[in-house]
Amino acid sequence: MPEKYQSYMRSTMRATAEAHGKDTIINGNDTILKWRRDPLIAEAMVDPRIYIEGVSDTGKIVAFTASEALENNYCEAIVENIKELLEHAEIENYELKQYKPTKLDNLIAFLMSPVIQGVLIMLIVGGIYFELQSPGIGFALGAAIVGAVLYFAPLYLEGLAENWEMVIFVIGLILITVEIFVIPGFGIAGISGIMLTLTGLVLSMVDNIIFEFEFHGAEAIGSVLKSLMIVSISILLSLILSLYLSKKALTSNAFSWIVLNSTQKKEEGFIGVENKQKDLIGKTGIAFTTLRPSGKVEIEDETYDAKSEIGYIEKGEKVKVIDYRSGQVYVVKVD
Repeated sequence: MPEKYQSYMRSTMRATAEAHGKDTIINGNDTILKWRRDPLIAEAMVDPRIYIEGVSDTGKIVAFTASEALENNYCEAIVENIKELLEHAEIENYELKQYKPTKLDNLIAFLMSPVIQGVLIMLIVGGIYFELQSPGIGFALGAAIVGAVLYFAPLYLEGLAENWEMVIFVIGLILITVEIFVIPGFGIAGISGIMLTLTGLVLSMVDNIIFEFEFHGAEAIGSVLKSLMIVSISILLSLILSLYLSKKALTSNAFSWIVLNSTQKKEEGFIGVENKQKDLIGKTGIAFTTLRPSGKVEIEDETYDAKSEIGYIEKGEKVKVIDYRSGQVYVVKVD
């Protein structure tokens, strides 16, 4: 294999040099045709075995400096700027177009810097963490959504993040949410959600052409590992900061205004339940519904949430209240 693709490269270099053609040189009565680009020099640029007197030694490929390239007729001239280039090429009518980044380009470049991407990942993870710690939908979820938009949008506009990568990120978040709020314990759904979320964040930073195997394996692996390192470090820092802030921020004076610090004492008239339900202890009634073990009972023509202390109680059976806890009366069946 090495000899096959090396021979192809040597022939390509020779053919490229020969494509420049020959110059006719008249020396007295003799006419000499000379290559404008010496094909042997071109071949020596990829084959260290070729020896050219005064140009290369055996065992080393040819590598010219600018002046050496000019001396060996491998460049037309040495110029310092575009103006000199146009003058040498004898181009008079021309229009120069210079690329100038727009404000959007500068913003995208800023958001795609590794440091900012790490901060945005921390914002996403931290926002989700704090949202899960508080009831309802609030500021934390909004911050996480803004972080996700600012993370994925520049990558999508630059052609790095694909639709499927963002979809698996969202699916991962859904699985994590289901695992926390619906499925008891932590199992396949949670682990799958974490893996999908991590995969979506990592692959969004990787050019998808890598998966077409147009680059060498080392380059593809290096790009993925770099993205994985940024995402992993950002998530780790986000979790550490979130745990720290959840303990410290709300206890500081700066955030005391959002926390209920006053104590509602019973002696001052604050009670969590009605005293009337406390007075039911010792009274009897009937099961308004079947208690399995929870249900409702009817006492003195009023219904209350109840729970059977021992076994099931069928509807209509006589019950006695023995305790009141957590908004429910606890009853037992009486004969």
